[in-house]
Amino acid sequence: MHVTFLGTGTSLGIPIIGSTHPVCLSDDPRDKRLRVSILISWENATYVIDCGPDFRQQMLRAKCTQIDGILFTHEHADHTAGLDDIRPFYFRQGDVHTYAHKRVYGELERRFDYIFATENRYPGAPVVIQNEVKNNHSFQLEGVTVTPIDVLHHKVQVFGYRFNNFAYLTDVKTIEQAEKEKLKGLKVLVVNALRIQEHISHFSLEEALAFIAEIQPERAYLTHISHLLGFHAEVSKELPENVFLAYDTLTITI
Repeated sequence: MHVTFLGTGTSLGIPIIGSTHPVCLSDDPRDKRLRVSILISWENATYVIDCGPDFRQQMLRAKCTQIDGILFTHEHADHTAGLDDIRPFYFRQGDVHTYAHKRVYGELERRFDYIFATENRYPGAPVVIQNEVKNNHSFQLEGVTVTPIDVLHHKVQVFGYRFNNFAYLTDVKTIEQAEKEKLKGLKVLVVNALRIQEHISHFSLEEALAFIAEIQPERAYLTHISHLLGFHAEVSKELPENVFLAYDTLTITI
């Protein structure tokens, strides 16, 4: 199984428009972060988790020509605003399967009504197949068991996803013990670490490291990073030996 980090930034991305913060002005390409998303593939299967406003750019950069589906973590714009850009995949390969909480589909139907219209459809609109994800209900994707992990992003419900021995969690602030149990025995865990200071709806670096220490994966990667976490090169030096800062275009193998 291969995982490519399409984006590792927070909702504003790095650099932030108009910012003169030193991290936003960094020349290190690892400090330039598109909105958070991953491409996950195994054998002949390729899936994307979330498609935010940078989706087109991310697909071009990754030279991705086919996807078997999109899994959504939640409905916020930095995770869903690129839905219209699935059209080239639809034109080439047909209906696009998606996987999400029922509530998320309600939001997508409102924002992208032309995509989900049942009558008088615009001929260029893609067809999206809805596959509802429910907590405590694992599902199969191309021979791989996917387990949803239920977490809270302040008061917003979010799904993380476990694929065999790999798990991807973003926008986590709190998680119940029963959900933590679903994450035991991981080879690789990806989790958000927004910044040094505490935040109302995201793990801080300290909270993320404590969570990783509790779950005890073999390796962990931090994502959904803001400029306030600091420079990639400097923060990396301070992390435990099995914890790494993810960066855009990084590919790992599980």
